[in-house]
Amino acid sequence: MNEALKQKLAKLPVDPGVYFHKNAAGEVIYVGKAAVLKNRVRQYFQKSAKDPKTEALVREIADTDWIVVDTEMDALFLESEMIKRYKPKWNILLRDDKAVSYVRIDMKSEVPYVSFTRNPIDDKATYIGPFYGKSAVERAVRSLRRIFPYYIKPYTGKKNLDTDLGLTPGIEVERMTAKDYKRNLRKLIRYLEGDREKLLKDLEKTMRTEAAAGHFELAAEARDQLRGLKELKRKIVFSDKEFLDISSDQALRELQELLGLKEPPRRIEGYDISHQSGSDTVGSMVVFINGTAARSEYRKFKIRTSTNDDLKSMQEVLTRRLKHKEWDFPDLIILDGGATQVKAVLPLVEPYNIPVIGRDKSGNHSKSSGVKIIFNNTMTPLLNSSHIARLIARVDEESHRFAVTYHSLLKRKNMLK
Repeated sequence: MNEALKQKLAKLPVDPGVYFHKNAAGEVIYVGKAAVLKNRVRQYFQKSAKDPKTEALVREIADTDWIVVDTEMDALFLESEMIKRYKPKWNILLRDDKAVSYVRIDMKSEVPYVSFTRNPIDDKATYIGPFYGKSAVERAVRSLRRIFPYYIKPYTGKKNLDTDLGLTPGIEVERMTAKDYKRNLRKLIRYLEGDREKLLKDLEKTMRTEAAAGHFELAAEARDQLRGLKELKRKIVFSDKEFLDISSDQALRELQELLGLKEPPRRIEGYDISHQSGSDTVGSMVVFINGTAARSEYRKFKIRTSTNDDLKSMQEVLTRRLKHKEWDFPDLIILDGGATQVKAVLPLVEPYNIPVIGRDKSGNHSKSSGVKIIFNNTMTPLLNSSHIARLIARVDEESHRFAVTYHSLLKRKNMLK
């Protein structure tokens, strides 16, 4: 351990968080989470016995950074996002695939149940993840079961101990209808996907509205869920989506400096267009808040006008998006495209003073393509291993994935007509 790193580790906090091990070139080579940063990070440098892979990782560590969060569960979600962003080589070399987990809920089923899986498949169920900590996410979802009761196995209609404990919705004893159960499951999904702040506000509104209308049972249900979530928030699981101190995210700080922004961009929106020879043309909008994906804020657009013209399609998407004043406006827009695409949308966003950059792939649309951005009519190539390049690539690839997924869905639907 070098002297600078030794002094830095002496300042490690006792809070939960995510840590970033870096090599001598400043490249992030491992991302991990910790309930207590001070204890977890120091373990790497203690003289206790380690497996050969971990020993090799430690020999490569030249620097360590960290981000403090409110709870262990926040660290779980942030770690997952940062692994997707940086793709650190040692996470791949050290990771036990059994630890990667998705939450699966099949909302198309008449009576859905909640389960966990390592391998999501294209079965039209809702998958939330991946999470790089199977036991931790299972504990969190079990904690939420007391607020949003759910089944953990296919519904049989038979009463069991979980029914008596209030852990199931109680359809089997007519405590709740299947329709009301699905309504509560949607709240659970929103919570897991990060739409927690808005969900709390919606529950408060529902409580007041139903009480005023004389629907006291519904008002009481909303009240109990609201209380449960607030109590859970204080205990172990989630804080609201403001939990991340964006000044700690090096990529956001670098982006602020590069683009000359007054503050780090809190809300970033990424856009892409997908079609096949002009058919089933769609646009995607993905949202990253404080550097992490906010899936509940994603939106998709079926193009109504020029289906074989990417520029006009992008203009249509931005025009329709900007009409939604109820959606928070972005601090930065990232387009999948070069100078032509940026120039096409600038007149639309200039009245709102929203900066726009494009990721110019110059015909190379693979994930290995370099990150070259267009801003103020200037192309700036970025070092692919840099924090800012990793963030831009993550947003761009997510917007591309979301657009292609929607395009494929429309294509399948039209083939079945």
